[in-house]
Amino acid sequence: MKSNFKDIINSETLVLVDFFAEWCGPCKSLAPILKEVKTELGEQIKILKIDVDKNQPLATQYQVRGVPTMILFKEGKQMWRESGVLQKSDLVSIIQQHQK
Repeated sequence: MKSNFKDIINSETLVLVDFFAEWCGPCKSLAPILKEVKTELGEQIKILKIDVDKNQPLATQYQVRGVPTMILFKEGKQMWRESGVLQKSDLVSIIQQHQK
């Protein structure tokens, strides 16, 4: 998973990583928002969901202390990070700001 993860976040396309847990209520409410963001932005964004319970080393490496935590990567660099649930319009706006 780890080498694969590095390949994905090193993409020229923006990659939004959602660190989540199955037992997390806010994570469940974020899931349909992320689907709407993907529908709206299409090929402009990749969205990757990482279950922190199944990928503890990765969560530790990126200092994920609470879920949901979203990190936006471009060419392997962390461009933005936020914990909690955001509205679709806010997420779309943040992603578009980092596309330039």
